[in-house]
Amino acid sequence: MTTTTDAPTHMTAPPDPVPPRARWEPWLLAALLIGTAVAYLWGLGASGWANSFYSAAVQAGSVSWKAFFFGSSDAANSITVDKPPASLWVMALSVRAFGLSSWSILVPQALMGVATVALLWATVRRYFGAAAGLLAGLVLALTPVAVLMFRFNNPDALLVLLMVASVWALLRGVSDGRTRWLVLAGAFVGLGFLTKQLQVMLVVPPLALTYLLFGPPKLGRRVLQLFAALAAMVAAAGWWLLTVELWPADSRPWIGGSQDNSILELTLGYNGLGRLNGNESGSVTPGAGPGAEAVGMPPFGEPPAGGPGGAVGMPPFGELPAGGPGGMWGGTGVTRMFDIQQGGQIAWLMPAALILGVLGIVLCGRSARVDPRRAAFVLFGSWLVVTGLVFSFMAGIFHSYYTIAMAPQVGALVGAGAVLAWRRRADWRVRVALAVTVAVTAVWSWELLGRSESFLPWLRWAVLVVGTLAAVALLWPRLSGSVAAAVAVAGVLTGLAGPAAYAADTIGTPHGGALPTAGPSAGLGLPFDLGEYAGAGWMIIQDGTVMVGPPPGPAAGTPGQGPALGGPAGNQPDAPAGNRLDGQEPMDGGGPGGGLLHGSEPTAEMTELLERDADRYTWVAATVGSNSAAGYQLTTGRPVMPIGGFNGSDPSPTLEQFQQYVADGRIHYFIGDSMEMGGMGPGQVGTGAQIAEWVKQNFAVTTVDGMPMYDLTAPRVQAGP
Repeated sequence: MTTTTDAPTHMTAPPDPVPPRARWEPWLLAALLIGTAVAYLWGLGASGWANSFYSAAVQAGSVSWKAFFFGSSDAANSITVDKPPASLWVMALSVRAFGLSSWSILVPQALMGVATVALLWATVRRYFGAAAGLLAGLVLALTPVAVLMFRFNNPDALLVLLMVASVWALLRGVSDGRTRWLVLAGAFVGLGFLTKQLQVMLVVPPLALTYLLFGPPKLGRRVLQLFAALAAMVAAAGWWLLTVELWPADSRPWIGGSQDNSILELTLGYNGLGRLNGNESGSVTPGAGPGAEAVGMPPFGEPPAGGPGGAVGMPPFGELPAGGPGGMWGGTGVTRMFDIQQGGQIAWLMPAALILGVLGIVLCGRSARVDPRRAAFVLFGSWLVVTGLVFSFMAGIFHSYYTIAMAPQVGALVGAGAVLAWRRRADWRVRVALAVTVAVTAVWSWELLGRSESFLPWLRWAVLVVGTLAAVALLWPRLSGSVAAAVAVAGVLTGLAGPAAYAADTIGTPHGGALPTAGPSAGLGLPFDLGEYAGAGWMIIQDGTVMVGPPPGPAAGTPGQGPALGGPAGNQPDAPAGNRLDGQEPMDGGGPGGGLLHGSEPTAEMTELLERDADRYTWVAATVGSNSAAGYQLTTGRPVMPIGGFNGSDPSPTLEQFQQYVADGRIHYFIGDSMEMGGMGPGQVGTGAQIAEWVKQNFAVTTVDGMPMYDLTAPRVQAGP
């Protein structure tokens, strides 16, 4: 056979040396990083406060070092967010330096995205060359969910950066066997724990397995080095955990998301095992007990008004419309990452990544045990598989944006595997594997693009045609010169056209609230897929908003209208409120008072009222739920007490504590009509409902722009239990 490359012709021959740095490489790297920065920064301010829940905590940390340390939702330190504070620290420092604005909150996130792309490029380039590194970085930069979350203020941006950093350090250790790299990898994991707790542990088994298999020292020393990495991880995370646990509970904020005011309970329960088995005390479950009717939610498992299926053809609330087993957070199983909620976010190149990962390991078959290239394939491949399986089968809270944790692996496997295989294309088996990869990618992109039929309908056919032609051309044994280059470009376009289109749509769309999603509407990360019911009265809007359309139903927020799941895409002035059907309001109480998933939007009159004599009070107001409190706090710059934390279900404060705060004159107003059910779990009433009822019985109400305001300094009768 006549070959067209200088690469070894045997499929399992030792990998050829990494090519030296080419003159064009710095220019393409600069283009990649500058392009990523422009994409991630473009129109960033349109998203306003993005996730108001975290923005309020950033504001609090920018004016109070105590709130900064604990990650408090308010500067008066009543309760923390339901995550450790590492990601908040970065944003709060930015706000301290540049003042409070959406830009000072979101720019650090975008820069973390650029840093992650650069670090992935450096990792892949070291072992596979410039082309592989650039392709890996480009795939990561254009992954829709990565574009979304590196332009958003959730903790996931810092988490992914730290996980990639731990992989970079571990592979450096595989290269030279020095303990310092293992210690550094452990430290990065520990900092990741302070960002999003146990989710960072998904990278730990792949890290340990890779070093045990491929580390240069003898086995005993490798084990000791891994213990050193474990010690570094514990130290990097443990100092903060220990401080919080030892700090007197009566002089620190309540640990948000916990029922017993314990960071360990939060770690092992709500943010830990509860995510796997679904047993998450205090989390949101549709159909609360008493009080659920106030937000239009039928008892759990019962249909909306009108019998099974209701007036809009829905199944009983809490059941999946179709698709097998599932629950509040959707069906589980091996296809979960490819379904309508997650597919367009992350799965464009997942089949290609799995194929090329296996192919890469095979191509490294005759290399030495310590070959860092094979180690890289095993590490990125096992990390992708572990993360994908955990996400696919976890029964607890799961959102589609979590899948950003798989974007670096997909980028690395595609970049490294495609370039290594391209160099070995003289072997017919490699050509077949490449052709199959491109063909599968083309068909899968065609399927994903078809899920949003009105979005660039021509693109899916263009991708299918180009991909088919490229796959056929790859089978030709004598590709060379400009023809080979054209085929390579066609293959890359096949894989990246769909993600790039979704990425562009994501960049051009403001995102807000607790459930952001990338790309056009196609399921949008809702707990279950209502897409097939769009023609029967349901309409799915950007960022998880659900509206009731024809046939006409009751006003929003009344019994019989269905579950309260979403809200407007933006939650600030200057941020679009998202598409609405027939002018109806979003169903989670979004608007002036906010709701479970979106921050409040106080009017000028309400803001003026809250700011009046604000210096006399510890909290200018209190309201049930962190998102409801967030908008008031961000607008006034004053602490607002979020009763019950994010879900409104945490027992903070108790009724007795709240009564004492009122008696001491520390709270000015109570703002009603937000999440006064005080917890959305079955049978839960929560202290929020108790506090709201006590306030209503003892204080006069004044309506301000449609919102009930209670002046807690002016009881209509003698306030009492």
